[in-house]
Amino acid sequence: MVETLINKAEILIEALPYMRRFVDKTIVLKYGGSAMNDALRRRSFGDDVVLLKHIGLRPVIVHGGGPQIGDTLERLGKASRFVDGLRVTDDETMEVVEMVLGGKVNREIVALVQAAGGSAIGLTGSDGNMIRVTQRMEDDRDLGRVGRVVDVDPQPIAAVTAASFVPVIAPIGVDWQGLTHNVNADEAAGAIASSLRAEKLILLTDVEGVLDAEDRLIPQLESSEVRKLIEEGVIREGIIPKVECCLSALDDGVATAHIVDGRIPHAILLEIFTDGGAGTLIRR
Repeated sequence: MVETLINKAEILIEALPYMRRFVDKTIVLKYGGSAMNDALRRRSFGDDVVLLKHIGLRPVIVHGGGPQIGDTLERLGKASRFVDGLRVTDDETMEVVEMVLGGKVNREIVALVQAAGGSAIGLTGSDGNMIRVTQRMEDDRDLGRVGRVVDVDPQPIAAVTAASFVPVIAPIGVDWQGLTHNVNADEAAGAIASSLRAEKLILLTDVEGVLDAEDRLIPQLESSEVRKLIEEGVIREGIIPKVECCLSALDDGVATAHIVDGRIPHAILLEIFTDGGAGTLIRR
């Protein structure tokens, strides 16, 4: 019993210098994947966010919701179509995107944070023209109302944070004609982190992190090493857009970016407050 208590005390001592370093720092969390679908991981995510807030950090949540959109479209009898992993979004699909992301999923995450003892406010990227986009084209193929982020106004987020609430943001952008667009959640999180000059951008994923050629986790990388691993084909397939999102955020002033295994309970706390972490840290 005493040994267990001593181990807990040692964990707190290990976390203390990180707590001191990150007080008053903004941490942008991209929340999605299996972490959203498992009850235990959902609870641990809510607990992690509230703990970050209570010890003086400023968490900002940007969430996905692709599977939920797909399920709703299927129930409505509408097929989903993708180009290079991006959902083709016509006007009818965009109505579903706004309903699911800006409504159901956003409300659920707000409730999750508040059930853990925090206070949260839900936003979409179209509120206050926060996320400005242009229509995204892939190899001249029209994806419909899919947006590429060109600018983020951090003022709505800063106002919510200054009022001691946790912002929960759905990745919906708006163009200069006021038309809403579906935005990739990783891209939105990276752009928001850049606009806030965040200390950390943390992408919760369904993988361990960045793996080497022998499929072993790489705990830390510099941005130049990431680019080399992409060129060598070690970083490949679905992880490439995530590391490119991290590199873009780092280039725009974010201090560190993390690809974290969201399947691990309390992965956020492990990554921020322990020496070992729970994924891959990327720095300039």
